Amino acid sequence: MLHGYLPAILGGLMTSLQVAACSLAIACVFGLIGAAAKLSSSRAAHAVVDVYTTLIRGIPELALMLMVFYGGQTILNYLVTEAGGDYVEVPAFAAGVLTIGFVFGAYMTETFRGAILAIPKGQMEAATAIGMSRSQVLARVTIPQMIRHAIPGFTNNWLIMIKATALVSIIGLDDMMQRAGLAASATREPLTFYLAVAAIYLLITTVSILLLSRVEKRFSLGVRKAELQ
Repeated sequence: MLHGYLPAILGGLMTSLQVAACSLAIACVFGLIGAAAKLSSSRAAHAVVDVYTTLIRGIPELALMLMVFYGGQTILNYLVTEAGGDYVEVPAFAAGVLTIGFVFGAYMTETFRGAILAIPKGQMEAATAIGMSRSQVLARVTIPQMIRHAIPGFTNNWLIMIKATALVSIIGLDDMMQRAGLAASATREPLTFYLAVAAIYLLITTVSILLLSRVEKRFSLGVRKAELQ
């Protein structure tokens, strides 16, 4: 099957999934910080996040990745050289993960911000009125409801992020796309291998949709019961 290249492509799939998982963690951190800044009373924090989200949404992911990989490496080595150190090479994996995480952190910022704003203020005020501390309100009222409201947007961002991992092959990371490209060059059957990669990505996104739909139903269970009553 696939002229014996299927195991190699599946090996590259593991790299693609690792990039996606690590990028998601970074994106969520940036998203939560960005959402907190946008909802804060600090004009400076609000302005910084506005610039961040505007720039990220206006610059292609590929251009950002190349700038981080080449520009970041140039800046890093300049600083290291000035400090008397040796040449440092930025790993392609780190460059890819940081770029994708940084980019999708801007989208997660809006997702988390919208989810928090969707929570009725009266619920948090009521929780405070019955004696809950700020941490208890956050853990028992804000976060569970934020997750419920954020899941649709989170799902959309995750699906786009998975597809964006294909870009890391441009900077030399040995992922599924790069291995498919090598196999296509060796066999001169590019359509066969790129169709196979497309099918694998479609399978991943389909499974993701099914799993996240179950998570959404889980967090919406109490709300649906209340609506039925």
